[in-house]
Amino acid sequence: MGAMDITSLTRCLGHMSVPQLKGLLHRDTRAAAPWIRQCAYEGFAYAQLCLGAMLLEGEGMARDPRAALGWFQKAAGQGDLDALNMAGRCFENGWGVTRDHAAAADLYRRAADGGHAWAQYNLGHLYLNGLGVEQDLVQAFAYYLRAALASHARAMNLVGRCHEQGWGTAQDPLQARIWYRRSAEQGYFRGQYNWATILLDEGEVDRAVFWFERAAQAGSDAVRRTILAAARESQHAPLRALAGRIQALIGQTHRCAGADRLVPA
Repeated sequence: MGAMDITSLTRCLGHMSVPQLKGLLHRDTRAAAPWIRQCAYEGFAYAQLCLGAMLLEGEGMARDPRAALGWFQKAAGQGDLDALNMAGRCFENGWGVTRDHAAAADLYRRAADGGHAWAQYNLGHLYLNGLGVEQDLVQAFAYYLRAALASHARAMNLVGRCHEQGWGTAQDPLQARIWYRRSAEQGYFRGQYNWATILLDEGEVDRAVFWFERAAQAGSDAVRRTILAAARESQHAPLRALAGRIQALIGQTHRCAGADRLVPA
């Protein structure tokens, strides 16, 4: 392949969207890695973002969180909202850098102000817990709501929780019910669990069993064990019958909808 062919292919890769690049990586990660790296060096923000993700996850190359952060910061410097969010995650979690919640909050806010739902959700957490910012439940609720209105399933569940507990907004069981259902229908296992709990309290046992099982299939072992304990002790035969199916799921790997904070599902 000549120099002109390499340049043309590099520019083609550099103008791919993030999902397109990720699709290429999933087909042959190791083979695609040199091209992604070349695009990143030539300054394409999408490629820098994907290279950062590859380095962070050890996908197609050795894992290097510090280098990953450097590429996220390069893409963020071009205004890439996904990269701002991922750089924020690195500072929040101490990936490749000393943990710094204030820096994470600044990065999340920049992405959130640009309409990035994951960053809004992440910034909501910092306000809820007072990490890197002064604790402010009203602000936490506001950011969760912005993300939820953009169809962010996890944020929908947190909006429901805020309405249920009165965090940053008035207690409103009806609104909690609405948002838990929306989160469940979007596929988030905690929303499914909370929605199932409401249905069970309302006497909708069969519907509750359906959503408990969905939550167990998509959720973590901790959630599965919580459902299992409740099922075994339940007075309702359909829920007790669920226990065996839940037990069989424990130990299986899972990936809930929306788990990847880099590329939208």
